[in-house]
Amino acid sequence: MAIIPEGEVFTKSEEIKAFLKESFNVKYAQRSPSHITLKMPFSYNEKKEERLIGNLEALAKNQEPFPINVKGIGRFGTRVIFVKIIPSPQLIELQAALVQFCKIKLKLDQELSDRNYTPHMTVGFKDIKKGMFWECYNGAKKLAFGGSFLADGITLLKRKEGKWEVLGKCRFSQ
Repeated sequence: MAIIPEGEVFTKSEEIKAFLKESFNVKYAQRSPSHITLKMPFSYNEKKEERLIGNLEALAKNQEPFPINVKGIGRFGTRVIFVKIIPSPQLIELQAALVQFCKIKLKLDQELSDRNYTPHMTVGFKDIKKGMFWECYNGAKKLAFGGSFLADGITLLKRKEGKWEVLGKCRFSQ
C-alpha cells in the first residue's frame, strides 16, 4: 500500500532512478513506480483482492486529500538512497490507520517498519555495490529537488513477474 506522486515529483524521482541505473547500474528500484510506502508488502489471497480493495476504498473515503512535501535526498545507512518526504500529521495518521486496518481486517502482525515509520521514496537499494555507495549517494544528491503534490488516494501495488504494478487506487473523499 502506497501513495504514488503525480506530476513533477514523480518525474524527478524517476529521473534519479534512471540516473542511478545509467551511471552505476543500480536498477532494482526501477521495478516499481516511485512511491511512498504506507505498508510493507505482504502475501494475500488473490481471490480476496476485490474485497481488499473494497475495504481500502471504505477507509480512503474517510480521508481528505492532503499535500505532501518533498525535499532532498537521504539514506538509510549505506544500503538505501531515497527522496526525503517531510512528515505531516495527515501522512502519519494515514499510515497509522492503515497499520490498524491491516491488523484488524487482514490479521497481519505489526512490523518494525510500522512502528518506526519514516516516509520516503526509495530511488536506490539492494543492488548498490558497497564500494559504490557514496558515489551513488553523492550523484543522487546533485539531483536533489524540492516540491509538493496532493495525495489523493491509496494505491495497492501487486508483484507480477518481478515488477510491482498498480492493482488499484482507492481515492480519498473529494
